[in-house]
Amino acid sequence: MVSFPNCKINIGLNITEKRTDGFHNLETIFYPVPFYDVLELIVSKDAALPPFLLETSGLEVQGNKEDNICHKAYELVKDKMQNHFSLQMHLLKNIPMGAGLGGGSADGAYALKLLNEKLRLNLSSQQLEQLALELGSDCPFFIRNKPCYASGRGERMEEINLDLSGYYLVLVNPGIHIHTGKAFSLIRPQKPIQNLRELIQLPLKEWQGNIVNDFEEPAMHWYPGIKAVKKQLLDAGALYVSMTGSGSTVYAIFDREIEVSFPQEHFCKRLAL
Repeated sequence: MVSFPNCKINIGLNITEKRTDGFHNLETIFYPVPFYDVLELIVSKDAALPPFLLETSGLEVQGNKEDNICHKAYELVKDKMQNHFSLQMHLLKNIPMGAGLGGGSADGAYALKLLNEKLRLNLSSQQLEQLALELGSDCPFFIRNKPCYASGRGERMEEINLDLSGYYLVLVNPGIHIHTGKAFSLIRPQKPIQNLRELIQLPLKEWQGNIVNDFEEPAMHWYPGIKAVKKQLLDAGALYVSMTGSGSTVYAIFDREIEVSFPQEHFCKRLAL
């Protein structure tokens, strides 16, 4: 069985307060984007095989395989399996990691969905979201995978009526890795003047300057390359340009297809929404 974990962009990201548990409360709009990894699950009853084997290809995935989010997804549900299976999972990694696109979170959530469907665990969407939260704050979104206003750590979601069909998206990652902990250390949490649920109702051409990502300003201060990417996309006529997540990917929404070139070391992807 094969599935295709997609990435996301954050349209606006406000860090509203530091929590007593060490996490932060936030508000953001999660919007799914049609750019995919590939995840395959093969089930065998061969007792000679290990209970779970994860292989990866494509972009290099660093770290031990036991620490991979797909392996962690398996650990969350292995006790729910009624039969003894040997599971082989293969991840083809296309979405850049540590880029604010949620590719890792998507892989973990889709691994849960794939295991649930293939092994007939009969977990509800709500149960899957609860398990996904154990993998990471962004993971529950990919269980639902529809435009959502999110609050809390990102796990409290309300589906919203937002359709960007017909627009064109450019994703640019300048090859800068921003450690999430450092990104949060540069933020001074505060309540936004206007709720993001209200701002998202503005015409798209009015988003720039009104809908902001709190991580963006400090990131551009420390990494001028991100600022240069944003300026180039605005100069190219984008309707809206923003950094997504804690960075460093910058995305631009255009009302037409456009050719824009960046240095070879930059990752660049053009998509029709």
